[in-house]
Amino acid sequence: MPSLSNRTLFISGASRGIGLAIALRAARDGANVAIAAKTAEPHPKLAGTIYSAAKEIEAAGGKALPILCDIRSDDQVHAAVELTVKTFGSLDICVNNASAIQLTGTLDTPMKRYDLMNQVNARGTFLVSQMCLPHLLASKFTPHILNLSPPLSMKPKWFGSHVAYSMAKFGMSMCVLGMAEEFAGKVAVNALWPKTTIATAAVNMLGGEDMMRASRKPEIMADAAYAVFNKGVDFSGNFLIDEAFLRGEGVTDFVQYAVDPKVEPLPDFFVD
Repeated sequence: MPSLSNRTLFISGASRGIGLAIALRAARDGANVAIAAKTAEPHPKLAGTIYSAAKEIEAAGGKALPILCDIRSDDQVHAAVELTVKTFGSLDICVNNASAIQLTGTLDTPMKRYDLMNQVNARGTFLVSQMCLPHLLASKFTPHILNLSPPLSMKPKWFGSHVAYSMAKFGMSMCVLGMAEEFAGKVAVNALWPKTTIATAAVNMLGGEDMMRASRKPEIMADAAYAVFNKGVDFSGNFLIDEAFLRGEGVTDFVQYAVDPKVEPLPDFFVD
């Protein structure tokens, strides 16, 4: 039986959305989860804090460690990773989920926003992975890094409308390409991306209720991530799309993931 019992996960941006869904799926096996995110106080428009997430994880059967952490800060990430290992004794799975998004063209993208997207997405992913890796390499289980980022593509259509965001997001995917090669046989490094839009705060911000109804629940990504974490170390360097991967794992019912089964799901960015 697949299980994440006794595994320790470090998940960036796990106070809500896909990150929290992955945490809750692992918690059902009794896993330990470090929630590294910026939201400590309730937000008027965004549900969830690191503390509410911790309560949900513990209610699901796991152990939780809420950590206030801005992944743009070297010192904060280092301290968060060390606290995780001190608390749980190990670190076995790193999930780079935190991301910043603004879908604007070159002339409409302030450099402050460009910097934010690249600092959180590309640099933040590299930093969190770098800090976790010494502990992953010492794991007694199969260690994993999973980046929530798209398959690499050089098609102009994925850059023309929002080049700054695409550069930042593909930066996460380049980390997969490079680290999977660098740590081959030692740490499994993969990317996971949804075929459709996922009902998260970001999607609600981009498309409102109509887009939310035409999305799938975050649980589809959580189930796919769970399947990845139960693979061996040689399952590495993959750029996975949730539905295709789950079909390969034997899942046939995708209606269960629909927010509204009567609405056809919208395709996500970067999916051909």
